[in-house]
Amino acid sequence: MRITSALVDPALLDLPWSTPLEEWPAEHLVALPQGISRHIVRFVRLGDYVYAFKETRERIAEREYDLLRALERIDFPAVEAVAVVADRQTDDGEPLESVLITRHLQFSLPYRALFSHTLRPETMGRLLDALAALLVRMHLTGFFWGDCSLSNTLFRRDAGAFAAYLVDAETGALRPSLSNGQRNEDLEIARVNIFGEALDLQAAGLLHESIDPELVSEEVVQRYERLWHEITYEQQVEREARHDIESRIRRLNELGFDVAEVAMSTIADGRYLVRPKVVDAGYHTRRLLRLTGLDAEENQARKLLNDLDTYRAESDLSDEQQAAHRWLTEVFEPVVRAVPAHLRRKLEPQELFTQIIEHKWLLSERAGRDVGMRHAVQSYLSDVLVHRPDEQAVLGVEIPTVTG
Repeated sequence: MRITSALVDPALLDLPWSTPLEEWPAEHLVALPQGISRHIVRFVRLGDYVYAFKETRERIAEREYDLLRALERIDFPAVEAVAVVADRQTDDGEPLESVLITRHLQFSLPYRALFSHTLRPETMGRLLDALAALLVRMHLTGFFWGDCSLSNTLFRRDAGAFAAYLVDAETGALRPSLSNGQRNEDLEIARVNIFGEALDLQAAGLLHESIDPELVSEEVVQRYERLWHEITYEQQVEREARHDIESRIRRLNELGFDVAEVAMSTIADGRYLVRPKVVDAGYHTRRLLRLTGLDAEENQARKLLNDLDTYRAESDLSDEQQAAHRWLTEVFEPVVRAVPAHLRRKLEPQELFTQIIEHKWLLSERAGRDVGMRHAVQSYLSDVLVHRPDEQAVLGVEIPTVTG
């Protein structure tokens, strides 16, 4: 047995590597929902963390390990590669397939777990938005997925929306850039895969009767193309309307994308042709992390920053760093600490805070006045949070799996 690992954990050596993954005893496993997979996948707890173990051929495992590590270096939303275990064999000397180990993404769910009850059209729309944004970000970085699907994606709640994470890079390739033909090929693969997955969900009675599988598969492509156009199109700007350039950059920032530079050239009639160079998503995430040290999804970060900016204005604080520190210690942390220990696995703190903000707004609208944060927190805990499932683990949910 040979282990290539980014994590030095002696506990890896104590696992039953001479046994096929499908036959591992329950004492080593964690019951977590999982999507459809071509491979045997099991979840294992080592210390304080849960890891996904996937059995596959050595060359494929090592290639995917390298790709996931490369994506991690550019801060791409994908699961973290931990190790490859190769040269396995049974006690009788029979060779066994290698195992790729990735860290399980906390508070995330495969799409089939989200559909454990009949999926509503608005929820499907949020999932498709998340997948389209993931594809756009992927193509901007030069990554060709080659097997885009809902099955190969994990979803985390993001302030009423979803954030998508790549969970399977087996067929991927990271290049300096992608041609339009390569992007279109990736989109066609996504369209076909999502159509098949939607048909599968429909047959299982997990789709709302108003959702058409064929329209769903076309919709993700259309959402991708709209977002790609907004990010990359060349804009004609009048000489007297240079503020349009700033408006375009602000609009891209609102979509969550950073602009590294703007290319401008003069055309007829003294107009400018403007094309921003978008380098990455995560504009609000990075600003929140810089100001507060909180690591959040993009929509969560946008809402947290809005609350921070409101606090700063109401407190009449001119220094942004000082305002951020006081907001963190006087607003955010007291709200998180107010959650009883037995409810803290329901939602991660950043998502919890954004939902309480929304709950406070709804209560204030009904009352016709600001009800205050303390009342909103208590109301949310007793009327909403206590009824939510435990999303840190979601144990005991029966999710169909396919192996092969």
